[in-house]
Amino acid sequence: MYTLVVLVVLVVMFLASAIRVLNEYERGVIFRLGRVIDVKGPGLIILIPVVDRMIKVDMRTITMDVPPQDVITRDNVSIKVNAVVYFRVMDANSAVIQVENFLYATSQLAQTTLRSVCGQVELDEILSEREKINLQLQEILDRSTDPWGIKVSLVEVKHIDLPEEMKRAMAKQAEAERERRAKIIAAEGEYQAAQKLIEAAALMSTQPISVQLRYLQTLNQIAAENNSTTVFPVPIDLFGPFLKGKDKE
Repeated sequence: MYTLVVLVVLVVMFLASAIRVLNEYERGVIFRLGRVIDVKGPGLIILIPVVDRMIKVDMRTITMDVPPQDVITRDNVSIKVNAVVYFRVMDANSAVIQVENFLYATSQLAQTTLRSVCGQVELDEILSEREKINLQLQEILDRSTDPWGIKVSLVEVKHIDLPEEMKRAMAKQAEAERERRAKIIAAEGEYQAAQKLIEAAALMSTQPISVQLRYLQTLNQIAAENNSTTVFPVPIDLFGPFLKGKDKE
């Protein structure tokens, strides 16, 4: 009886150490006496106890946050930049054999690449051409991690922290730009109004009576808006047509 119990315990221990179950998104790199023999999964995996060892690798897309990095741009502006990297393991064998810890290695590579790329461009380019910076980061990381069996699908610069004096300078620059645009729009409006006045004057010069009618219309508008008594000088030319009509009588 005691022998049977010992045998059952040994069988249970053997099964516990020999049987592994991998999820759909996992792969297992099998080492046998220190040598890689296969990459298995998903599903049920049977190992030889003591002889075999398995390292699980997650094949899903991994989101890695790159901590803020101190960067000095090409125009000597000190900023802090952080980013996020999206990547996944395409070759579990290479991810285990070619690098000690692919997560740590990718993180360190992303930090150094972020500092290097942002340090080669000016601040205005980082702020206005972020898509270009993202693409450049993605290409460098993907090329560097390819021997590790890793595919970098996307890199996004998340936040750019500027010094306070730089923020104030940029705010003044933006305000000056808005004022410049406002003055240009106002000048353009004045120019168009002047053009219309010139055209109107040229048209009215062909019919002198239109000037007098315009004068009377202006007097009528002022009288409607102001109830106080207003004295206007009336040019004698205004009565010219009426005087000519009287002389004819």
